[in-house]
Amino acid sequence: MAFSGSWLLVYRVNLESRIASRVLWQIADARYRDEDDIYRAALGLRWPQWFDVGRTIRINVTAVRSPLRSLDFTTLRIKDAICDRFRDATGRRPSVDTHAPDVRIHVFLTADTVTFYLDTSGDALFKRGWRKEAGTAPLRENLAAGILKLAGWRPGTPLYDPMCGSGTLLIEAALIALDIAPGSRRGFGFEKIAIFNRAEWQRCLDAAKARERKPAALDIHGSDLYGDVLKTARANLAALGLENAIPLKQVNVLEAAPPAAGGILIANPPYGVRLEEKQTLAAFYPKLGDALKQRFAGWTAYILSADLQLAKLIGLKPSKRTPLYNGALECRLFEFKLVAGQMRRRVGAAKIPE
Repeated sequence: MAFSGSWLLVYRVNLESRIASRVLWQIADARYRDEDDIYRAALGLRWPQWFDVGRTIRINVTAVRSPLRSLDFTTLRIKDAICDRFRDATGRRPSVDTHAPDVRIHVFLTADTVTFYLDTSGDALFKRGWRKEAGTAPLRENLAAGILKLAGWRPGTPLYDPMCGSGTLLIEAALIALDIAPGSRRGFGFEKIAIFNRAEWQRCLDAAKARERKPAALDIHGSDLYGDVLKTARANLAALGLENAIPLKQVNVLEAAPPAAGGILIANPPYGVRLEEKQTLAAFYPKLGDALKQRFAGWTAYILSADLQLAKLIGLKPSKRTPLYNGALECRLFEFKLVAGQMRRRVGAAKIPE
C-alpha cells in the first residue's frame, strides 16, 4: 500500500494504524545493472540532509528477480556509499548498529530497478510498547488487530478468547474499545530524521491521548489452561491499567462456558511440529469442534491455525477461510458460524504426515 501526504500524516499513520507493519518513506529510485550502479545511486543521495552523522544506521536489502549474486555484498556497497557521502560532507562516517539502530534504511531490488527508503517507524509497528512479558509463541499485535477487523468485532459485542496466552488479542480489543492509539506508548524512527518537527508531533500525540477513555469493565473475556500463562497475561494487562477491565479465568477450553448468549470467539490453538505433537493435536481438534458445537451455539468462532492439516480435523464446516501470516508463518483464519443442532462433517481416521 502506498500513500502521499504531509509529515503530519506520517506521524498519524504510525501512531494510529493497528495493522500496518512499517511506514517507509521512498526517497529515490534508479536503474541498475550491477553493484557499482547501486553504489553510485546511493552515493548521489542527500544522506547528510536527512539524518546526522552521529546516528547509527542499519541497511536492509530485499529483492525480487534481481540478477545480483549476493545481497550481502550489495548491502556492503550501499553502506560504503552512505559512509563515503558523509565523509565527503562532514569528514566523519556514521556507525552501523544491526540490533538497535537510530536510522533504518530499506532498499528493494527488482530485475533492473533499485528503490531506497527511510524507515519512519523504527521498530516494527506491532511492537506497541506495552508488552512486559511474552508467551512462547506470541501472536503479533497487528495480526491480532487484523483478525478482530476480519471478524467484524465492534466494542460492545461480547468477545472471548479461550486460549488467550499472553493476552495479545484481548489487549488489542481493549485498545480499540477505549480508543487508545496503538503507538501512543512507544517511540518512532521519524524522531531521528532531520525533518522531524517535535512540536507538531507532540500536538498529534496529545490529541490522541486526550480522546482515550478511562479503563472500565469491558465485555472482553479470556481464559487459558495454564496458570503461568495467565500470570503473563495479567502482567501485560496491568501495564496498561486494564487488570480490572478484562476478566481472566483458568479453565480448559473443552470445559469453558460462554460468557454471554452470543458473541465472537477467537482462538489461536497450539500447532504441532514434531510427529508426537501432531498426533496429540489430531485428537484435540475434534474435541474442540464438539465443545464449540455443544457450548457456543449462537456464537461465531474464528480459529487461527498454522497447521492446515490439523485444522481440517475440527469436524465443523468453515464458512470462510482467510490466508494470513504471523511473521513468516503461513496460517489460515477459519470462520465457523455455530448454531444449535449444527451438523458436523464426518471426519475419518486421519493420517498424520511424518
